[in-house]
Amino acid sequence: MMHTYFFHFDVVSQILQAMQTGKTQIHLSLDLNLTHKTWQIEDSRLILGADIDVDSQMLSAIASDKTRIFVLKDKDLMPLEIRSQGYYKLVPTSSAPTLEINGIKMHRSKDIDPLTDAQLKTQRVVSPGDQTLDTCGGLGYSAVFALKAGAKKVVSFEKSREVVALRNQNPWLEKYADDRLELIHADVVQKIDAFDNGRFNSVIHDPPRFTSATGDLYGKKFYDALFRVMTSGAKLFHYTGSPKKIKTRDRFIKNTIQRLEHSGFKSLEFHEHLQGVYGRKR
Repeated sequence: MMHTYFFHFDVVSQILQAMQTGKTQIHLSLDLNLTHKTWQIEDSRLILGADIDVDSQMLSAIASDKTRIFVLKDKDLMPLEIRSQGYYKLVPTSSAPTLEINGIKMHRSKDIDPLTDAQLKTQRVVSPGDQTLDTCGGLGYSAVFALKAGAKKVVSFEKSREVVALRNQNPWLEKYADDRLELIHADVVQKIDAFDNGRFNSVIHDPPRFTSATGDLYGKKFYDALFRVMTSGAKLFHYTGSPKKIKTRDRFIKNTIQRLEHSGFKSLEFHEHLQGVYGRKR
């Protein structure tokens, strides 16, 4: 079995310090905090396996980079990033990595890590046995916690090919995903009409921040479609973000809630600590 090894500022700093102080082993994670184990150090080389090692010179070359993750490929350390029409990369955190696009983090990172954020968003809407729709899956963390909450089926959409490519290199989704998760590389706005009425018991709607390019994900037409595919009593979490300093009368939040109400949703409440709206179909 081919193993993949990930390096970033925190682990590189620990390894180089261990080498400089003459240690012969070190305990750390090389799979982005999924597991930890003890690795051997010999002659300023971190031993990863038979004929696989990383020397201090390779590590020193990336030691000052605090915002990128590197993967060992063909005896070289390559950054987990894609430069196309935008700049996409995985960024290390204290738990699972976050996604950054053009310098903007796609997960909240101030005082919260991506996994905790996904868990808190998901736990109030997903119940055991649910059919769950994850509209904008990203790296898949919300889908993972929907599975952990006992969802019978999770249908997760992601439109961006760059995000899908990075997600496929992130070991977190691979570890926790199973055959209950259906990953669809497509635009949910274009595909949602294919679902039957009342298909889903819970919806996690975690779109990118509101811009002219993402406006359809915040529009009444799409809210109508969400309402249609949800069963009676189904629960919704809709991330909105904080376009301004969050206030109870913030116009963007107020208008979002108003559009959801016009689509038929009830019991709508904005939760400041999660920067999103919970609601139900009644």
